[in-house]
Amino acid sequence: MSKGASYMMRGGKQYHLLVGPGDVAPIVLLPGDPARSDLIASTWDESRFIAFHREFKIYTGKYRGYPITVTSTGIGGPSTAIAVEELLRVGAKAMIRVGTSGAIQREIRLGDLIIGSGAVRLDGTSRQYVRIEYPAVADYRVVSALVEAAETLGYRYHVGYTASTDSFYLGQGRPGYRGYMTPQSSQIIQELKVARVLAFEMEAATLYTLSGIYGFPAGCVCTAVANRITDEYMVDAGIEYAVKVANEASRILYEKHVIEA
Repeated sequence: MSKGASYMMRGGKQYHLLVGPGDVAPIVLLPGDPARSDLIASTWDESRFIAFHREFKIYTGKYRGYPITVTSTGIGGPSTAIAVEELLRVGAKAMIRVGTSGAIQREIRLGDLIIGSGAVRLDGTSRQYVRIEYPAVADYRVVSALVEAAETLGYRYHVGYTASTDSFYLGQGRPGYRGYMTPQSSQIIQELKVARVLAFEMEAATLYTLSGIYGFPAGCVCTAVANRITDEYMVDAGIEYAVKVANEASRILYEKHVIEA
């Protein structure tokens, strides 16, 4: 029986991501869907496939001359935390979540971008790391770079809080199987709406909490593919905008020497 179960590896590679030193750039983009890793890598000047294990699909390449990596995280906080932990161990220095969200403010249109300045910690993973009173906030330099990129590209965007849930259904106010609901589930949209939370998503709170604990810059840009107030939905509405903004924000972070290439 091998020893070292507290820090697991596979032949010198990280246990889940199957990456090692030199495989990962200083800035990593984090979509949820592995197919979006393909999409993101296709927008770069060059890319090379690194690994695909479970939900984690990884490419490293260059965007406008700067090194960049994309790693899909799958859905939710548990797998996001695994990705963050293992990426940091092989040299990642900053991370930007690139994803989709369901808006809970009427004025947010489908395809608009939501740049998260912080997240309501409705996930369970971040609670495994630190007490719930610990704030989940994005790095102001990453938020600034995302805003600058969105403005330069001419995309509509909103800056504010998201709510990260562990449940796509009851956690976001949708009925479960056979219409199952709880009082808390039926009230969650209105509760967050009046508190000016912008949208639901499922990963930012975990990312921001680990960012604060471990001291690396992190941010999040999501496109609104649904509006829960107006009851509108469009698959992947504006995902290409979020990708372009994340790429440009990465360049900005390098050029402002927030992160060294």
